[in-house]
Amino acid sequence: MPDGCTASADARRVFVYGTLRRGGSNDITRLQPAPRFIGVSKVQGTLYCLGAYPGLKLGSGGWVVGEVYEVEPALEVVLDIIEDLGPQPSDEYAKRSVLVAVDGVDVECFLYEINPAYVMTAAVMAGGDWLAEVSD
Repeated sequence: MPDGCTASADARRVFVYGTLRRGGSNDITRLQPAPRFIGVSKVQGTLYCLGAYPGLKLGSGGWVVGEVYEVEPALEVVLDIIEDLGPQPSDEYAKRSVLVAVDGVDVECFLYEINPAYVMTAAVMAGGDWLAEVSD
């Protein structure tokens, strides 16, 4: 099993693919309560560039690279606020449940999927890796 895959009773796992990745502008590792890194993974879908951040549409298209973290409920609330799912939620993102493989082990995670209306004219990031493509 991947390192750190033993969750505390209330913890959940999140797949982050954009600014929440380590080194991103909203780096999850700088948030509190501190998350636990589980591993690197990918989901099937399309990654779009929305300027300062990306949007992921699940489904066919390619693979999107991300990181999996175990988060406590208090951090999940912070993530919801960052993704505009807080007290006055926008319709830009929806929280989805996905199964991803980390070191050959299936891990259930949530992620934030973009509303298709927000990416109708957005550029596709063919490589599927936000941090690699924005640093080029």
